[in-house]
Amino acid sequence: MKIPEEAVELRFIRAGGPGGQNVNKVSSAVQLRCDLNAWPALPEAVRIRLRRLAGRRLTDEDVIVITAQRFRTQEHNKRDALERLSALVAQARIEPKPRKPTRPTRASRERRLESKQQRSQVKSGRARVRDLD
Repeated sequence: MKIPEEAVELRFIRAGGPGGQNVNKVSSAVQLRCDLNAWPALPEAVRIRLRRLAGRRLTDEDVIVITAQRFRTQEHNKRDALERLSALVAQARIEPKPRKPTRPTRASRERRLESKQQRSQVKSGRARVRDLD
């Protein structure tokens, strides 16, 4: 699924963390903002799953914010941010299989009751012994 360019906005910001003078002077980190409202071709079911998968990266305005600062160059960070967004969309496109409710088999019910009976006997064997006098 192709992500429309009008839905994606890239900002170049300064990266945090170690790196000394390079980090302090160069805006090599990328902040990718993907507006879900500007993406009309996105199916509603995928949009709902994408919101859930985005988690705290999703703003109140339905914008997914991804910050990439692993690499030293803007180009690498830009590619990284776009790959992470496309991976998120690809994951949201996978439709979950509906759960088919099943019932326990007769043998498994019998095994469960048998183990409960054995456990009951173990516990009753720990009870205080009364005098027979």
